[in-house]
Amino acid sequence: MVAAERAFAADGLELGVQASFFKHSAPDGIVFGPEPILARAAFGEPRPKGKPLVWWPLWAGIARSGDLGFTTGPYTFDGQPRGYYFTVWGKQPDGSWKWLYDGGPPSDMTGAEPKDSPAAYARLSTRRAGSPAKAMAEVAAAERALHDAAKTDVKAAYLAVVAEDGRIVGSRAKPPANRAEIEAELATRAASIAFSPLGGSASSAGDLAWTYGAAAWTAQDGSAQRAHYVRVWRDDKAGWRLLYDVLLPAPPLKTPPVAAPAS
Repeated sequence: MVAAERAFAADGLELGVQASFFKHSAPDGIVFGPEPILARAAFGEPRPKGKPLVWWPLWAGIARSGDLGFTTGPYTFDGQPRGYYFTVWGKQPDGSWKWLYDGGPPSDMTGAEPKDSPAAYARLSTRRAGSPAKAMAEVAAAERALHDAAKTDVKAAYLAVVAEDGRIVGSRAKPPANRAEIEAELATRAASIAFSPLGGSASSAGDLAWTYGAAAWTAQDGSAQRAHYVRVWRDDKAGWRLLYDVLLPAPPLKTPPVAAPAS
């Protein structure tokens, strides 16, 4: 999977961003454009190669069944630091890896390991639901509990379910490396957020799942704010725990969002 990410990045320089993203995306891969949309529909007509987009994986996680995972790391555009990408990967029927989601927050790249550094890996799950359907049902219940709690206390809601090695990102701060930094990241979010799930999928072992959806809250100035979330859940000894969570700002909604087909 990490090798697939590196091949994806190499093709970005060789073929151009659009061609590489099309080549490495799954048929049901999505992006936020700004609402969830099938990536291949979002690419549009072929465009020139354009300025260089460079990215490299520094942290990754994978299901015990070896068919679902994620990678994340820094990226630059035209030589300028931009943030951290996040890619969800799924193994295809032919055995190849294709991405199911690609995006990322403007996290600070200061101190990040340089390109071609070895990636670190999240530990494997300790439990398995046994099937994707059972896993998604359990994750849906975990998300409902998180969403209910987040209506009154976002920080407490997340701290109750984040894994000990989990990451919560979205601001311009560096990706958190410990509990204190996770708490600092959560302090950048609104105290109350309304979440609405839109899609996702689970590994065949039922031990890892990713989800995405919409978020809405009222800012201190009274303005309505929106975002999309993307998460990775891992089935741990204590139950499903949040391994990754990102909140990505979205513009004011003009029409109701339509969920892309789940993989």
